[in-house]
Amino acid sequence: MSYQLPPLTWLRAFEAAARYNNFTAAAKELNLTSAAVSHQVRSLEQHLELKLFERLPRSLRLTDKGRAYLPSVRKAFEELSASTVGLFGSKDQQSVRVRCTAALSVLWLAPRLKNFMALYPNIDIRLYTAIWTEALSNDDVDIDIRFGDGNWSGFQAHKFLHHPSVVVATPEIAQRLEKARQANTQELDWDINGIQVMGCEGRWQTLKENQLAGIDLKVSLIVDTSLSALQLASAGAGIALVQKSYAQAYLDDGRLVKVINDELSYDESHFVLTPSREVQTRPETLLFKNWLITEGKQAD
Repeated sequence: MSYQLPPLTWLRAFEAAARYNNFTAAAKELNLTSAAVSHQVRSLEQHLELKLFERLPRSLRLTDKGRAYLPSVRKAFEELSASTVGLFGSKDQQSVRVRCTAALSVLWLAPRLKNFMALYPNIDIRLYTAIWTEALSNDDVDIDIRFGDGNWSGFQAHKFLHHPSVVVATPEIAQRLEKARQANTQELDWDINGIQVMGCEGRWQTLKENQLAGIDLKVSLIVDTSLSALQLASAGAGIALVQKSYAQAYLDDGRLVKVINDELSYDESHFVLTPSREVQTRPETLLFKNWLITEGKQAD
């Protein structure tokens, strides 16, 4: 198969010049003269029979065609670089800064990180956790993992986890609730607490009106992370509504069981976010992103 590609040196000069909007700065990165970079870009334009830049007095500006062409060129270099590092390793120890919520970090990511470290021993992971992921500046991280609708300003988002939620409690509490259901008893002889994660108020209301209708349930515990909700539930403090991927370890070892068989699906998902600023994605960052997406597919 014959690839219809211009010389890679021309494409590299184009990508660097587009990043800096300047031939001189691009030349410094590529260890070439400004004239050489300008010549390579002009050769590419002649090859394509398209003008990629508007030459301004002290800078460059991409044309519409140049702006449309740039993402494909950049992605090709990023993928090639990531593949090279992934297969042959990096000369130096590299690091990736990852931000996610405490719940995702402890309950989903931590058990899997050893797999990435085994694949890429020359890449260190710096894991930042926060109750709300927005607590850190976007400039502080390479990979951001968030839960929502996928629309965050300043980021490119790729869905990688979409799991339903489950209602869980200790086996004892679940058994007592089932007996009350079977007896069609609305008034329980004991108080049962709902453990609500902040931001899920609407979900709890829907749950009380439908799947748990007729049960005298008080939502009297409100926490700011699913990790706290699960720990409280496993200690017998009440029932929790959490994502199945978070609860899975508790379900597997029997600390918690499903209160109802239904798995509740919502529109929100977990997304892998990378900053959309005009820079190349480092190969180690792309490797981690691709690994996350693969792990997410396997977890479905």
